[in-house]
Amino acid sequence: MVNLEKIIEDTAVKMLQLAVTELPPDVMNALKKARERETNERAKKILDTLITNAEIAKERRVPICQDTGLIIWYVKVGEDFPIKSKLYEILKNATIRATKEVPLRPNAVDPITEKNTGNNTGPHVPYINWEIVPGNELHLTVLPKGGGSEYWCRLYMIKPIEGLNGAIKCVLQTLKEAMGKPCPPLVIGVGIGGGADIALKLAKKAILRPLDDMHPNPKVAELEQRVLNLANKLGIGPMGLGGDTTCLGVKVEVAARHVATYPVGIVIQCWAARRCSVIINKDGSVRYLTHKV
Repeated sequence: MVNLEKIIEDTAVKMLQLAVTELPPDVMNALKKARERETNERAKKILDTLITNAEIAKERRVPICQDTGLIIWYVKVGEDFPIKSKLYEILKNATIRATKEVPLRPNAVDPITEKNTGNNTGPHVPYINWEIVPGNELHLTVLPKGGGSEYWCRLYMIKPIEGLNGAIKCVLQTLKEAMGKPCPPLVIGVGIGGGADIALKLAKKAILRPLDDMHPNPKVAELEQRVLNLANKLGIGPMGLGGDTTCLGVKVEVAARHVATYPVGIVIQCWAARRCSVIINKDGSVRYLTHKV
């Protein structure tokens, strides 16, 4: 008989290892293409270093960066999938195991006591985003979100009359303030509309999209390309030392807004855009979407 709980936990541990040690192909390809396009010699050398760093991390199975992030899970579970109520504990246990086995740097600190739990768990951490969908599969995505880039995430509540131009200004202003501190070249997630919390949730989810995809809404896809072009004209460049490559990608998600509000959520992701996604069937079979296993 299939031990589905063990399969999910073991898979989740493997996902965390892959996420922190191996960039998804779309991210690595984006870095290499940026290196080919780059005209600034210093920026070329930095991109070469980032690419080499990622290659060594994959080969040796060591973390790409010493900051292995705050662990965030995205769980899309089919209504006919047999395990639902135990998923939180399974993913929590997987996070604890991965902290020791990978290893991951313990990053979870209680904001009241200021104590580090030592195992990347704590109140509401690992954080899990839930979605119930039709079917009998479990879709898991893990996002180990680094603190240096997270520091520069922003929420703006602009006037509705400012519209999309106002939203674009928010992104560019954030980048100008951040400069090289979030370790560019960056991936920018932008959430427009909804409420304040919805805009930021959309922005964070947006950075999970493959860099080589295109938004199904042509107007949103056009907006993404427009912001990307403007961002790369800022000249901030890799690690903030100048160049053509400030951003690897801009991903935008939208929600209907209240007539009186215009929330703009901005989530910054560093060059090491780490993530891992799998699909687990109720029969225990596992398919990795972001990595070859």
